[in-house]
Amino acid sequence: MAHPLLDHFLAAADGTFPEVDGAVTVLPPLDDGLEASVAFTGHAFIATALPAAALTGADGFGGSMSPDVLRLLGGPDGEIGVLDATLVAFGTGLGGPPARDDLAGHPRVAHALGLRRNVEVYGDERGLVTISQGLAGRRELSIEVTDTGRGRGRSLLTDALGLAPSGEPVFAAVSPGNARSLRAFLAVGFTPIGSEVIIRPRRRP
Repeated sequence: MAHPLLDHFLAAADGTFPEVDGAVTVLPPLDDGLEASVAFTGHAFIATALPAAALTGADGFGGSMSPDVLRLLGGPDGEIGVLDATLVAFGTGLGGPPARDDLAGHPRVAHALGLRRNVEVYGDERGLVTISQGLAGRRELSIEVTDTGRGRGRSLLTDALGLAPSGEPVFAAVSPGNARSLRAFLAVGFTPIGSEVIIRPRRRP
């Protein structure tokens, strides 16, 4: 069964967002031992095994992403991912770069395999693309550009959207500090809808 967070991602992709009430909705943890904090404008969702009463300081106005809340979720020995902007665009169904079985050992692919399922790898002389089942089961896209010529990242992203069926939401998580990448995603039609942090908790009894 799909994780309930998926419905909120799909609604946001369609332009429907939760109420701006400053609240936090607590959802069950994700598969594979992962948890997450996801923020939209004025409302947050935290997927965790912790009870809501334990999430001291979490709110929908930024508190769900505070270092104290993220460390509480992770526990003293947990792995806390980076804060990413959550972006969405829509597939075009036009086809894209060829499949690349020879890139299975690439660091970008290894990162995807550690967090996602059904990872597919594509690429050409411009770089590589992964398409996978990511956070809460959504379709996720990531790229790594190897040819840094002007416009190469944007052209690779445009073609990568052709790997998804026409009209299907495609999500991406991009670090706000990676300004070049963020500009490329925005330029080809990705829209910011929120932010997210993925956590692999290790909480002591």
